[in-house]
Amino acid sequence: MIGCVALALIFGLTASKTASAASGVARNMRTDMYNNIQDFSFANIDKFSSAGLVTRLTTDVMNIQNAFMMVIRVAVRAPLMIVFALIMAFAISPRIASMYLLLIPILGIALAGLILYAKRYFEKVFAQYDRLNQVVQENLSGIRVVKGFSRKEYEKEKFQNTSTALYKIFKKAEGVMAYSSPVMQLVVYACLLLIYWVGAAIIVDSRSTVLSTGELSSLIAYAMQILTALMMLSVVLITIAGSSGRRICEVLDEKSTLTEKEDAVSTVQNGEIIFDGVSFHYFRDKTGECIHNVSLVIPSGSTVGIIGATGAGKSSLVQLIPRLYDTTAGKVLVGGVDVKDYKPDTIRNAVSMVLQKNLLFSGTIKENLRWGDENASDEELVRACRLAQADEFISQFPDGYDTYIEQGGTNVSGGQKQRLCIARALLKKPKILILDDSTSAVDTRTDALIRKAFREEILDTTKLIIAQRITSVEDADFTIVLKDGRIDGVGNHAYLLEHNEIYRDIYTSQQQGGKANE
Repeated sequence: MIGCVALALIFGLTASKTASAASGVARNMRTDMYNNIQDFSFANIDKFSSAGLVTRLTTDVMNIQNAFMMVIRVAVRAPLMIVFALIMAFAISPRIASMYLLLIPILGIALAGLILYAKRYFEKVFAQYDRLNQVVQENLSGIRVVKGFSRKEYEKEKFQNTSTALYKIFKKAEGVMAYSSPVMQLVVYACLLLIYWVGAAIIVDSRSTVLSTGELSSLIAYAMQILTALMMLSVVLITIAGSSGRRICEVLDEKSTLTEKEDAVSTVQNGEIIFDGVSFHYFRDKTGECIHNVSLVIPSGSTVGIIGATGAGKSSLVQLIPRLYDTTAGKVLVGGVDVKDYKPDTIRNAVSMVLQKNLLFSGTIKENLRWGDENASDEELVRACRLAQADEFISQFPDGYDTYIEQGGTNVSGGQKQRLCIARALLKKPKILILDDSTSAVDTRTDALIRKAFREEILDTTKLIIAQRITSVEDADFTIVLKDGRIDGVGNHAYLLEHNEIYRDIYTSQQQGGKANE
């Protein structure tokens, strides 16, 4: 007995050390998921949603980690207890021990039913977790808007409703799980009563020498060991970790919609862009296309404006060029090669995009700019900032280019943020530069200076300028007018002013607005 206690102590210490492996498992899952997400296209991210991916990287991984800690303690110990208890019970009395076998199928069916019933609630739980994360994410990222419009009570109510919905679903799931212990005890204690009855009858029969009172006590003790082991296993089997594991596997098994060919092209010759019968719809809206049969040729080095109402498809169209999304029909060619034939990194390094939502990361201005070129010299940083009309305000900061940018760029203005993002894009020395309404927060004079710098300094770069202001595109080589995902007109400022109603209406309204402001 002393030896067994010593072994138990040694194994217990070993198990405690091994339990720390759960943290390693969690780290590996997070790393593998995160690395796979980096290869996702925008379509893949849309499929899961950013809030859903955050839930999988945090809550789901934590559930697996907790389950793993239980499994490495229980999954080996409990089955061994069951096996050895059955062996000892059969050694004492095969007739009575065979009653234990009645326990396994009955209990297995009962537990399987509970697991299947609870599973559907757990699926709803995580969908609601995703929704809760989305509410929090939207609130924190838009906290200035919330406070600016005094909508904190509305946001509190929205969060409360989402949190309450999660609570109700969880309550139902836990209610189902609560049945596992009573069901198991009912089956096992019924088996114990049968053992008492049959065993006592055998002992009372004076003619029988098959079973003694001490042996019956041993059989009952082994039955209790089996009961304890089965209860431990049920905790592992009926767990939320099963649903978490499936959600994690969905991310790990997801393949990017942007595949790379074996003989993929690794060099972009020039910035010529050809849209050949291009149509496109988003993952969640397969019934309606946002780009319809667009065909267009944009010569290398040209400056092209893109105008249209909100929802006309301007951003969707340009996002097909660096393969942030793939076309659903037709093809996009850059430098005479279908973008699907390039290596993804090759085409993206040849295209610089300044998106509508400008994002700066926490760090110095230099560190943010070097996202465009990590090996850029200080002189190259200054040149890019001068082209983007950012050098002037940077020089006024006490720390200049070493000024620290808070997360999201909250300590710089909207116009300053836009100019820093343009400078960062220019540092890539791209074949194609796309500005997606990226000068909306700067004044018209600065906007004109940026366009002048583009005309004089980056002649070989194809420049696509999505804008709401006609003044931002009136000196372009030609402008594309989009309406409902279709090309409504193409031409220079004078031509469109005369022949295109949409362009003329936008121009007239802006001219009248400008006079009214004067």
